[in-house]
Amino acid sequence: MKNYLLVILLTLSAFVFGQKLQLVSGNTDFLKDQKEINVKLDFDDAKFYDDNKTETQYLENRKKDVLENPKRGEVYWKEWIAAWQENRDKTFLDTFIRGTKKTKELKFTQNSAAKYTLIIKTEWIYPGYHAGIVIEPAKLSTTLSFVETANPSNTLLIYKTDKVAGTAGKNDFKMEYGRIASAYEKTGQLLVKKI
Repeated sequence: MKNYLLVILLTLSAFVFGQKLQLVSGNTDFLKDQKEINVKLDFDDAKFYDDNKTETQYLENRKKDVLENPKRGEVYWKEWIAAWQENRDKTFLDTFIRGTKKTKELKFTQNSAAKYTLIIKTEWIYPGYHAGIVIEPAKLSTTLSFVETANPSNTLLIYKTDKVAGTAGKNDFKMEYGRIASAYEKTGQLLVKKI
């Protein structure tokens, strides 16, 4: 029993402490007097799974899986792809911002006239899975770049994240986009702890 407990504790500690931001360049000095940061999500060139499928390849495989399932079909696929687009274009960024709410000093928001913009470059996604009582959270790798809004070529701070896992047990975890959104939220939480 003691060995079993030890294995669980070691696994949990590796999971919790393994999710960190890696500073690539810059520092946070420019944020000292700021109240608001504009946020944008860059989903171009995102890769999926360990074999680095493009988003197009991922969606083609997902469509094939859906259409081959006799309980689903074309109507379900149309609903699924519409939900995917909504999540990709809006919800992923919204949940990242929700993850940053623990900071009272800085407000992260979209379409702001703030002096600085945070660009979340999605590098890699593992969508996880939901199989009844067994849930594998999504994992997300990103590059987080703080740039001047008026001059985006001036990058002030860059962090990288590697395979940040979303939180299991959320209500919207059944579909992959809910699991992926949770990984964006966790990334936002990690960022505000660092700055």
